[in-house]
Amino acid sequence: MTPTEVYDTYWYLAAERQAMYERRLADPSGPWTADPVLRAHRFTNTYRAADRVSQYLIREVQYRADRPDGPKDVFFRTLLFKLFNKVETWELLERKLGPISWQSFNTGEASEALDAAWASGTRIYSAAYIMPAPALGHARKHANHLALLNAMMEDDLPSHIAAAPSLRAVYELILRYPGIGPFLAFQYTIDVNYSEMIAFDEDDFVVAGPGALDGIAKCFSDASRLDPAEVIQHMVDVQEREFKRLDLDFGGLFGRRLHLIDCQNLFCEVSKYARVAHPEVRGVNDRKRIKQTFRQASRWTDTPMFPPRWRLDPPALASQPPSAPRWAGEQALLF
Repeated sequence: MTPTEVYDTYWYLAAERQAMYERRLADPSGPWTADPVLRAHRFTNTYRAADRVSQYLIREVQYRADRPDGPKDVFFRTLLFKLFNKVETWELLERKLGPISWQSFNTGEASEALDAAWASGTRIYSAAYIMPAPALGHARKHANHLALLNAMMEDDLPSHIAAAPSLRAVYELILRYPGIGPFLAFQYTIDVNYSEMIAFDEDDFVVAGPGALDGIAKCFSDASRLDPAEVIQHMVDVQEREFKRLDLDFGGLFGRRLHLIDCQNLFCEVSKYARVAHPEVRGVNDRKRIKQTFRQASRWTDTPMFPPRWRLDPPALASQPPSAPRWAGEQALLF
């Protein structure tokens, strides 16, 4: 592999973005970095599980104590949440339908609630992923996605996933369904793996998304002849050496080193960062600017929560005024 100047930026971005996350835990007001690119634009956290939507999934959807914890319910809630990937849509459904469980969920009522929200101009999907709708006979995208989830449950997909021998096997089970391509199937696989349904190592398997492929092309001049999964594995393998070489202070996520999913995401983020920091380095997408700007949102959040089997011990979040809304503002991706 022949690295470009963006290769060192990859490691800088990983370290500085994690440092920003830790600084915000200690000081909610900021500023959290002197880097003008990171201060001006939206970037996800170094660790996928630390991002706002993943945190909500783990805490409120998968591990909240008052929710049924059987495999069918955990899978159903996880996929229902991730099909829309938007906290506000989940909370809208719970306001309209009550606490969500597989046994009590009424697809018709859910579709009507989403119809009304869509008609009023409310965005019900996150912009994080492109979510193509499977053609299952309904006029609205969200109705087709609800039908897709029903088909998964009728196929007893949760039981098949719970019995799967590997992370790749879970991915292949999800990939069979219409409207779910390789990258999305991998993302859903990682989301299910946060729960107690399965417990595979995140270093078992990876699929590079379009943004990561662009980042790999910017980091390595000979990227066209490289296997993206092998490149991502290489980054996992050499992380300690490269942080030391560049004299970057990186302690991981409360001691957890970067895994394949995190290094995959970092390639996507360095692809964006390089548009401003290294505009002369062209990737496969040839995009020239970062569209989304960062605006700080004031809100109350909980101390970070991660899958219990990771055995992490994050510090308590610095206090904020209790009157601040708990999950206000989608624009701030620091949590």
